[in-house]
Amino acid sequence: MAIFDAHCDVLLKLHEDSKLSFTTSDSLHVNYQFLKKGGSKVQCFALFIEPEEPQEIKFRIALNMIDIFNRKILAVHDDIKHVRTKQDIANLKQDELGAVLTLEGCDAIDFDLLKLRTLFRLGIKSVGMTWSNSNAAADGVEESRGAGLSDFGRQVVRENNRHKVWTDVSHLSVKGFWDVVEEADYLIASHSNARALCDHPRNLYDDQIEAIIKHSGMIGITFVTDFLREPDYASIDDVLKHIEHICELGGSSHIGFGSDFDGISLTPKNLDNYSFYPELVNCLQKLYPEELVNGFLFDHFYQAFPE
Repeated sequence: MAIFDAHCDVLLKLHEDSKLSFTTSDSLHVNYQFLKKGGSKVQCFALFIEPEEPQEIKFRIALNMIDIFNRKILAVHDDIKHVRTKQDIANLKQDELGAVLTLEGCDAIDFDLLKLRTLFRLGIKSVGMTWSNSNAAADGVEESRGAGLSDFGRQVVRENNRHKVWTDVSHLSVKGFWDVVEEADYLIASHSNARALCDHPRNLYDDQIEAIIKHSGMIGITFVTDFLREPDYASIDDVLKHIEHICELGGSSHIGFGSDFDGISLTPKNLDNYSFYPELVNCLQKLYPEELVNGFLFDHFYQAFPE
């Protein structure tokens, strides 16, 4: 089965360690071999800049990650195609994979919309307003003041709308979430779970989930163990529980996956890396009809892709 995964951090790993090979490094959760073995069709690659990096070099780091994406992924593997449009996904041949660039947090652009538009031209198709910290656009979930979007943040969302780019609410403060709901035409939570099942500030309250459903958005169920259960050890069963909870809220057609592979240290049991996706697929097939399983794995995110 084809899989559309809305979030991984392998570009950060490749940026931090130039010796790693995207093709074969077993220390990565996502590499070329694992994608092929796991059934990948479209993989989103996030640009994430560590908050402690000096502000004056953050945009350069983002550009370096895009350079790595082009040199170490696209240039090395002819069957991985850079996806910029929904039609690009439709045009993928049977043996080809699509690769989407996303921005995790607006730290890289600071207060500069020119930098944002430059990233759009380089292929960014989703913009997460924050990581868990605060920045020029908004407060993240770990910022104690809990503010929402700044005026600049609202400009960012409107630019996303104009350029047909997803606005990603994962990591946003609760107030920031509701501000984005007011502004965004293309709404996703690329890697978040249900707070009713696991009371972690990165997860979504039921009313937030219902708002995403109402606004035709998407939720990428993530494999971060801290977001699946308490304590932090988790299994595929916990992934399934979060899926079922969102289904019970009426969101069955708004569910996909955003693994957060390579952005996490612990992984759920039997989901050690991307090549283990078939283990999850087997479990889904025992519980849901084939059409819905295909939706979870690929169709829902594909259908929601901005065009």
